[in-house]
Amino acid sequence: EFGRLKILIYLTLEGEISMEDIQKKIKEIGKEITKFLIEKNKQYGNSVFEPLSIFSSGTPQESLRVRIDDKLSRLKRGNDSIESDIDIVKDLIGYLMLLHIMMKE
Repeated sequence: EFGRLKILIYLTLEGEISMEDIQKKIKEIGKEITKFLIEKNKQYGNSVFEPLSIFSSGTPQESLRVRIDDKLSRLKRGNDSIESDIDIVKDLIGYLMLLHIMMKE
Protein backbone atom coordinates (compact mmCIF):
# COMPACT_ATOMS: atom_id res chain seq x y z
CA GLU A 1 0.00 0.00 0.00
CA PHE A 2 2.79 2.45 0.87
CA GLY A 3 4.35 1.53 -2.48
CA ARG A 4 1.12 2.64 -4.15
CA LEU A 5 1.61 6.08 -2.61
CA LYS A 6 5.10 6.25 -4.13
CA ILE A 7 3.68 5.26 -7.51
CA LEU A 8 0.95 7.89 -7.19
CA ILE A 9 3.53 10.56 -6.45
CA TYR A 10 5.69 9.39 -9.36
CA LEU A 11 2.77 9.37 -11.80
CA THR A 12 1.75 12.82 -10.60
CA LEU A 13 5.25 14.12 -11.25
CA GLU A 14 5.18 12.52 -14.69
CA GLY A 15 1.90 14.33 -15.41
CA GLU A 16 -0.14 11.16 -15.96
CA ILE A 17 -2.65 11.97 -13.23
CA SER A 18 -4.62 15.16 -13.60
CA MET A 19 -4.94 17.80 -10.92
CA GLU A 20 -8.66 17.02 -10.79
CA ASP A 21 -7.91 13.34 -10.11
CA ILE A 22 -5.52 14.27 -7.31
CA GLN A 23 -8.06 16.65 -5.81
CA LYS A 24 -10.68 13.90 -5.93
CA LYS A 25 -8.26 11.53 -4.15
CA ILE A 26 -7.53 14.19 -1.50
CA LYS A 27 -11.26 14.51 -0.82
CA GLU A 28 -11.71 10.72 -0.67
CA ILE A 29 -8.82 10.26 1.77
CA GLY A 30 -10.05 13.21 3.84
CA LYS A 31 -13.47 11.59 4.18
CA GLU A 32 -11.89 8.21 4.97
CA ILE A 33 -9.67 9.68 7.71
CA THR A 34 -12.57 11.69 9.17
CA LYS A 35 -14.75 8.56 9.35
CA PHE A 36 -11.82 6.63 10.87
CA LEU A 37 -11.25 9.28 13.58
CA ILE A 38 -14.93 9.46 14.49
CA GLU A 39 -15.10 5.65 14.77
CA LYS A 40 -12.00 5.63 16.99
CA ASN A 41 -13.45 8.43 19.12
CA LYS A 42 -16.63 6.40 19.64
CA GLN A 43 -14.59 3.29 20.42
CA TYR A 44 -12.08 4.84 22.83
CA GLY A 45 -13.98 7.87 24.04
CA ASN A 46 -12.21 11.18 24.26
CA SER A 47 -9.01 9.52 25.50
CA VAL A 48 -6.67 11.65 23.40
CA PHE A 49 -7.98 14.89 24.91
CA GLU A 50 -8.80 13.42 28.33
CA PRO A 51 -6.24 10.67 29.01
CA LEU A 52 -6.55 8.52 32.14
CA SER A 53 -2.92 9.33 33.04
CA ILE A 54 -2.43 6.10 34.96
CA PHE A 55 1.19 5.54 33.91
CA SER A 56 1.93 8.91 32.38
CA SER A 57 1.55 12.36 33.82
CA GLY A 58 2.23 14.29 30.62
CA THR A 59 -0.20 16.72 29.09
CA PRO A 60 -2.61 15.40 26.46
CA GLN A 61 -0.51 17.09 23.77
CA GLU A 62 2.72 15.54 25.06
CA SER A 63 1.04 12.13 25.16
CA LEU A 64 -0.20 12.55 21.60
CA ARG A 65 3.29 13.54 20.45
CA VAL A 66 4.63 10.31 21.99
CA ARG A 67 2.06 8.32 19.98
CA ILE A 68 3.20 10.14 16.84
CA ASP A 69 6.85 9.36 17.65
CA ASP A 70 5.98 5.68 18.12
CA LYS A 71 4.20 5.53 14.76
CA LEU A 72 7.10 7.29 13.01
CA SER A 73 9.51 4.81 14.61
CA ARG A 74 7.46 1.86 13.29
CA LEU A 75 7.34 3.40 9.84
CA LYS A 76 11.07 4.04 9.81
CA ARG A 77 11.84 0.47 10.89
CA GLY A 78 9.63 -0.90 8.13
CA ASN A 79 8.48 -3.94 10.10
CA ASP A 80 4.92 -4.61 9.01
CA SER A 81 4.46 -7.65 11.25
CA ILE A 82 2.42 -5.52 13.68
CA GLU A 83 0.64 -3.27 11.19
CA SER A 84 1.07 -2.30 7.56
CA ASP A 85 2.78 0.91 6.49
CA ILE A 86 -0.52 2.23 5.13
CA ASP A 87 -2.18 1.66 8.52
CA ILE A 88 0.66 3.51 10.22
CA VAL A 89 0.33 6.43 7.78
CA LYS A 90 -3.43 6.48 8.34
CA ASP A 91 -2.89 6.60 12.11
CA LEU A 92 -0.29 9.36 11.69
CA ILE A 93 -2.66 11.47 9.62
CA GLY A 94 -5.31 11.01 12.27
CA TYR A 95 -2.93 11.85 15.12
CA LEU A 96 -1.70 14.93 13.27
CA MET A 97 -5.27 16.10 12.73
CA LEU A 98 -5.91 15.68 16.47
CA LEU A 99 -2.68 17.54 17.26
CA HIS A 100 -3.83 20.34 14.96
CA ILE A 101 -7.10 20.54 16.89
CA MET A 102 -5.20 20.68 20.18
CA MET A 103 -2.89 23.39 18.94
CA LYS A 104 -5.84 25.52 17.79
CA GLU A 105 -7.66 25.16 21.13
